[in-house]
Amino acid sequence: MADIEMTDLEMAGPDERASGLAALPGNLMMWILIFSELAVFGAAFIGFAVARVLDPATFAAGQAHLNGTAGALNTMVLVTSGYLAARGVAAARRGAVAQARRAMLIAAAVGSVFLAVKAMEYSATLGAGLTIDTNTFFTLYFLLTGFHALHVVLGIVILLLVSRSGPDTLVENLETGAAFWHMVDLVWVILYPLVYLIR
Repeated sequence: MADIEMTDLEMAGPDERASGLAALPGNLMMWILIFSELAVFGAAFIGFAVARVLDPATFAAGQAHLNGTAGALNTMVLVTSGYLAARGVAAARRGAVAQARRAMLIAAAVGSVFLAVKAMEYSATLGAGLTIDTNTFFTLYFLLTGFHALHVVLGIVILLLVSRSGPDTLVENLETGAAFWHMVDLVWVILYPLVYLIR
């Protein structure tokens, strides 16, 4: 009988396999939520890309009406906010509780700038008579960016909540909140070029 080599994962016991998931920062349930949300956004991005291939003229015309500068500004806003959240987690790990909380509050405040910019962008788009019913491009544009904006709102609420954590749970809670916020960042970093830039 031929020898069969087993991988390290196959030879590991159940406790050792679980330790890989346990090594993720923050609460495991948040990571389950994050992976499920990424799957939903991933499917939506694929749908958007397929729809563009089927009707490139409509999508090119729709993109021409978008404010690429506002999209780029919002990219910088979310990346900056994500950096601040990461600094907050680092401060919590060092035991600098006040600094950690302050960083999370500033991250949430900077994140709210995203919503203000997006609201101005929506106002201009709707003011030009372009609505969710205009065509396939704007249907998907409003659905994708609106769904993401809802995640920004939820992320801001989470950052505000975890910043109020007691010293005993501060590190885990900040890691959990920052993990969700980084997911929001990541989704926008993919969404921005997909919707605004790629022709």
